[in-house]
Amino acid sequence: MNIALIVAGGRGNRMHQDIPKQFLHVMDKPLIIYTLEAFQRHPDIEMISVVCLDGWQEILRSYAKQFNIKKLKLIIEGGQTVQESIRNGIFALEDIAKPEDIIIIHDSIRPFIEESVISDAIVVCRKYGNAISSLPYNEQIFKMKDQISTQEYIPRDTIRRVVTPQAYIFSKLFWAYKKAFTEKIGIQESSYTNTMMVELGETLYFSSGSEKNIKITTKEDLEIFKALLIAKNSEWIK
Repeated sequence: MNIALIVAGGRGNRMHQDIPKQFLHVMDKPLIIYTLEAFQRHPDIEMISVVCLDGWQEILRSYAKQFNIKKLKLIIEGGQTVQESIRNGIFALEDIAKPEDIIIIHDSIRPFIEESVISDAIVVCRKYGNAISSLPYNEQIFKMKDQISTQEYIPRDTIRRVVTPQAYIFSKLFWAYKKAFTEKIGIQESSYTNTMMVELGETLYFSSGSEKNIKITTKEDLEIFKALLIAKNSEWIK
């Protein structure tokens, strides 16, 4: 079974809105619903679970019913950090997922996720045991010598940008989160599943990404997403 685990436990303070950004409406639809619809449509996703900000669970259930998200089977309370939220989601699947099942972790605020990206994550994960959606980095990256200068750069052909979705075999994922939280490895504020896995000594494998798969963090990101929606809906764009 392939299970989508959607992370929607954040408050979105950088958006400076009265409600969490994953529940902001764009063209009469909450952002999180665009994300859930992508996984609802995907033929290889059999179940959706959401780690949700506490107090918003019933609102999410109502939206899921309104927009016909039938694959949504589980809503879990989020944690204080993103890693706590993901851990809560993984542990909640203990009696549901089989050891060989694939868990596809994805941010709720990346609503323009394409079917091909989800598909490749599943294929790569089935082959290697994990998959992290990635893209080449097209800008120059310099290391800081101090706050105002540099003498060293990182060749851009040696680095990749890593985003979600990320896919992992459930048994490995469950083991990793249990070990990480027991031994306090890879769970600091800025950590995510991929960085935690590396700190635990795991090798990660790249799957394909998409430039459209933007993360909605600021008001400017929201305007870009609106523009992408309009472009997608324009009949003259092929």
